[in-house]
Amino acid sequence: MPHTDLLEAVEQDRAEIARSTRVRVLAVAAVGPVLTGYAAVAAVLALVTAIAARALFTTTGVLAAAVPGWLGAYQVPVRIEGHELGALPLLPTLLALVLVWRTAASAADRLGVETPREAGQVVGAIVGAHAAVGLSLALLCSGGTVTIDPLAGLYYPALLSGIAAVAGVLPRAGLSHVLSERMDAVALRGLRAGLLAVAALLAAGAVVLTLALALSFSTVRHLFAIEDFGGGTGMLLLSLGYLPNAVVAATAFSAGPGFALGSVVVSPMDFTGGAVPPLPLLGALPEQGQAWWLVLFAFPAAVGTLVGWVLREVDESPKVRVRAVVVASVVVAMAFAVLGGAAGGALGGGPFDPLDLRAAWLSVALVAWVAVPGAVVAWTAGPQPLRVEPEPDSDLDSDFDEDDLDDSDDADDADDELQDSDDAEPTEDEAGDDPVEDPAEDAGPADEDAPADTGEQPASGR
Repeated sequence: MPHTDLLEAVEQDRAEIARSTRVRVLAVAAVGPVLTGYAAVAAVLALVTAIAARALFTTTGVLAAAVPGWLGAYQVPVRIEGHELGALPLLPTLLALVLVWRTAASAADRLGVETPREAGQVVGAIVGAHAAVGLSLALLCSGGTVTIDPLAGLYYPALLSGIAAVAGVLPRAGLSHVLSERMDAVALRGLRAGLLAVAALLAAGAVVLTLALALSFSTVRHLFAIEDFGGGTGMLLLSLGYLPNAVVAATAFSAGPGFALGSVVVSPMDFTGGAVPPLPLLGALPEQGQAWWLVLFAFPAAVGTLVGWVLREVDESPKVRVRAVVVASVVVAMAFAVLGGAAGGALGGGPFDPLDLRAAWLSVALVAWVAVPGAVVAWTAGPQPLRVEPEPDSDLDSDFDEDDLDDSDDADDADDELQDSDDAEPTEDEAGDDPVEDPAEDAGPADEDAPADTGEQPASGR
């Protein structure tokens, strides 16, 4: 048939296009983010080395330093002379993930990815390249001043690049539609509300950090002023790199658990001051605790209220709406458990080691901040079930009706019996109409012929 032939021709043309371009597109998708990320790290290191006052700039040194720098961008812990550096800046990680995400999405568009199998080929190529390059670079660093665990170099880049690649190909392969159809509608709404809550909490952390920097502006400016131009530029780049870490720490501070930098503890309910590294971003740390910090609890409480308001119409049943709020709370807890663990870590074993964002307590606190006000708002602000007046007990009504019916039937039967008895007995009128025969009259002439009763015996006929 012509229609079938046309479909077969289209599928054949698509297959031919896919075969001719698949290898090239997959190779570019696999190698592109690796080379671009390495080049970006090398460029930043070259800039800092070139403008630093007492740094020796060499091309070989910059390229060699970019090797652990690329691994650090994927959160691979680095050991410098035996001291572990695990609290790595998150900004390079975010930029690397965005690069992988865009590369995977572009490859999926060029290949016309429509099935999960085709999407898996794109993801597999990207993950395989990152795993191989990470393992190779980790092995390359062995025996030097900077060492890296080969297994960490293998699975950290593979895991992070895989997450970003899946996010890039997921909408194009139709997997998001399939998941939305197979997931519970209430759970899906709770998932979306949870992601919204994560973004809102991070925004609240950014506001808190901005407020802290504004209140400590003189200290921050002084820390920049003590450095020359090259040193100030390096401090600026380092502060920008750790800016996402500071946002997560500010979120932890506003939620209650706070964070610790060595012996320094910063929390609205617990504060221990001390010396900190001369990094301009750390100039936002206060010198002493303040009672008004408790006002910052309004931020996570407002986010919980927002979650409840978003889910207030997810279902007519208040219990179902509360279940959606619980799902959102679990999403928030999982997200900040990961972010809290990634933003902190070891700092070389010195006096400022470790940077602890108390990820476990942060997750528990945010569950409470989101679940409690969210459940209250979702329960009260949504549609309420109609109140129906209680109806009389049907069993009692039926018993009452049956008893009444039995009584009425008995009364009717009694009336019928009385009526029958009345019909059987004649009335006085009917008795007057019917003549009553006199026994004397019934004797008639026979009584006349009979001898009179005189008390004497009759004479014998002899």
